[in-house]
Amino acid sequence: MAMVAQHQQHRETTSSSSSFKHQLDNGKYVRYTAEQVEALERVYAECPKPSSLRRQQLIRECPILSNIEPKQIKVWFQNRRCREKQRKEASRLQTVNRKLSAMNKLLMEENDRLQKQVSQLVYENGYMRQQLHTNSAVTDASCESVVTTPQHSLRDANNPAGLLSIAEETLAEFLSKATGTAVDWVQMPGMKPGPDSVGIFAISQSCSGVAARACGLVSLEPTKIVEILKDRTSWFRDCRNLEVFTMLPAGNGGTIELVYTQVYAPTTLAPARDFWTLRYTTSLDNGSLVVCERSLSGSGGGPNAAATTQFVRGEMLPSGYLIRPCDGGGSIIHIVDHLNLEAWSVPEVLRPLYESSKVVAQKMTIAALRYIRQIAQESSGEVTYGLGRQPAVLRTLSQRLSRGFNDAINGFNDDGWSLMNCDGAEDVIVAINSTKNLSTSTNPSNSLSFLGGVLCAKASMLFQNVPAAVLVRFLREHRSEWADFNVDAYSAASVKASPYGNPGMRPTRFTGSQIIMPLGQTIEHEEMLEVIRLEGHALGQEDPFVSRDIHLLQLCSGIDENAVGACSELIFAPIDEMFPDDAPLIPSGFRIIPLDPKSDALVTTHRTLDLTSSLEVGPSTNQGTSDTLGCQNTRSVLTIAFQFPFENNLADSVATMARQYVRSVINSVQRVAMAISPSGLSPSVSPKLSPGSPEAVTLAQWICHSYTYHLGVDLLTSSSVVGDSLLKDLWQHQDAILCCSLKSLPVFIFANQAGLDMLETTLVALQDITLDKMFDEAGRKALFPEFAKIMQQGFAYLPGGICMSTMGRHISYEQAIAWKVLAADETTVHCLAFSFVNWSFV
Repeated sequence: MAMVAQHQQHRETTSSSSSFKHQLDNGKYVRYTAEQVEALERVYAECPKPSSLRRQQLIRECPILSNIEPKQIKVWFQNRRCREKQRKEASRLQTVNRKLSAMNKLLMEENDRLQKQVSQLVYENGYMRQQLHTNSAVTDASCESVVTTPQHSLRDANNPAGLLSIAEETLAEFLSKATGTAVDWVQMPGMKPGPDSVGIFAISQSCSGVAARACGLVSLEPTKIVEILKDRTSWFRDCRNLEVFTMLPAGNGGTIELVYTQVYAPTTLAPARDFWTLRYTTSLDNGSLVVCERSLSGSGGGPNAAATTQFVRGEMLPSGYLIRPCDGGGSIIHIVDHLNLEAWSVPEVLRPLYESSKVVAQKMTIAALRYIRQIAQESSGEVTYGLGRQPAVLRTLSQRLSRGFNDAINGFNDDGWSLMNCDGAEDVIVAINSTKNLSTSTNPSNSLSFLGGVLCAKASMLFQNVPAAVLVRFLREHRSEWADFNVDAYSAASVKASPYGNPGMRPTRFTGSQIIMPLGQTIEHEEMLEVIRLEGHALGQEDPFVSRDIHLLQLCSGIDENAVGACSELIFAPIDEMFPDDAPLIPSGFRIIPLDPKSDALVTTHRTLDLTSSLEVGPSTNQGTSDTLGCQNTRSVLTIAFQFPFENNLADSVATMARQYVRSVINSVQRVAMAISPSGLSPSVSPKLSPGSPEAVTLAQWICHSYTYHLGVDLLTSSSVVGDSLLKDLWQHQDAILCCSLKSLPVFIFANQAGLDMLETTLVALQDITLDKMFDEAGRKALFPEFAKIMQQGFAYLPGGICMSTMGRHISYEQAIAWKVLAADETTVHCLAFSFVNWSFV
């Protein structure tokens, strides 16, 4: 009987196995038990795509999966990955749908407001016609009465009831600007509303003062947005100080504050501004939060009377923020900035800077909305940064650079700055600060107590017909054209334990090479934070193995001349190689501010000195005669400020050096400005090549044609693409493609997007990277013998291996292909190209 039972059990098992295989053959799914699904989910959480060995191991380790074939396990993981992808896509689409719905609501509200404005204008037009017809001299001043801020006496502000009355009036006037027709708003030039835009931006037209407005959708809660916006020093780079003197409770859980604010002057040619305002925070019946603000009359506020003499008191007309909670999370925010900057107090040539609503929009309104969106994206993990730095740390470093540069330009007495005796020429101003503390509390080794302080040499000048963005981009990409390495070395000593006594005491040769290592950039790429390494070598036999490289922390903004920006800046400060987060910073740099608005219909020129920085894929532009027209009759003011540490007994000699150095920099910048100006183009400066230009397309054609010529297969999937399409396909190719020059020390001259990602660099910095820096000693020994084979037969297959990025990270690749890139005659070798297949960071 036992043998019969075993035989029957064996037949049933065989039958069950055959039935299971039959189900697999018919493509039917097996119904898994809850325990089986739980076991598979555990493995999926660790490895969503297990190998066949891992799947077999899973079956061996989990007895409950023993009756399932490895093939079906593979199908389960495929289905599970597909479901996960569908879930993520559905979640993304729901998020996009919520954003589009909120944006649609915002646009509908804007449309309603515009319709009301049109109706009001039609009514006013009819009324004026009637008055003209009856020869009446009546003047309709209803609109002007809304936007003009009445002067409130200090008597009203001396008691809570008077402050509350002013606050309620400020709230009503602010809301009439934010959502009503109190101001005649027009669309901000160059900023078109739409689902992909940051927001809706408008500037005032023919009203008292200068005003700007922004509306946008932000994925943060209203209370968080209010907290960020009230901390104006965190996002408004020109805000030097904000101090709350009085805080009183108001209805609806709101507050009334008396606030004193100081704002930096952008150049050395104008005084700074300060404001004495009432700020009212409250909530509305519909759940919205409001922060509104306006100036109070009188000379209240300020730490002391002596400090306020350096400021011109500006007027803030009813302004503020309206934040409404959005369905599904996030908020809709309305921002209004309405100011009277007292343009009479600045030289006439600078008055366009203080009478432009567009400048207010760029510096304050748009900056506030961009900053909030940046915080929102960082909070959601959408933004990544280099060198392991946290977003908050990088924001702090950027703010410290900007603040230090502004402090140097303004030179406030209460910061310890005072002017030094000039030599009769006022082109360069030298200020000294003997109280500046550059030491850090957490890193005693960087103590700079031996220093006597810091001095600053600064100057401002006007340029005619010089594209600001192009000039700053040139200064960033070609530092050796204007900077002196020994002066950089002297400044770099300020963050090292052992100081230099004087510039040039340790002879060094500057190679001219600079490597740009990106740290992070804002979501619209209008600002970049990066580390610059300047390569230097010692002269003679003194300390031949001691590195003379210099590292700079650099902040760059406004280098895209097609973007809407208030100014273009290049600010840098020497840092130690270890680069601690609390490193002392002594910022120097350049700021270029356009004074005259340019026509949006005209395209400014793109100019640079290298081919590689031009190969960014995008729409090509016609750079004919419109380039010259776009820069005609435009002016900009350039402000230069360089800071130098000094010892007490060397202040005079360092001041002389600083004045001479800044004058030499000015001469270099003027020479560059003449070269890039459309009216004085130098032969040494060539136009930047757009992706559609013949040179850029030719390079792409040579790369692809030579690959086919030598290897017999097409590099791209479609061999029929030509022109811009070919360059775009090459740029987006999945493998990392790099080209290097045919020199004794090959230097990279081009890389597609995957190549830049692999090297962790940019097109600008690429030209300073040599081929040998990619490989270690073993890699170089394996690669260099292949060069003879490449030159002989035109190509070579290189085995998989390891290389390194500019950040020092190791990269593995499955295979590399090297080939000669031939010119059009197919006899001249233009460069060498490499394709790294299936690369990844180790």
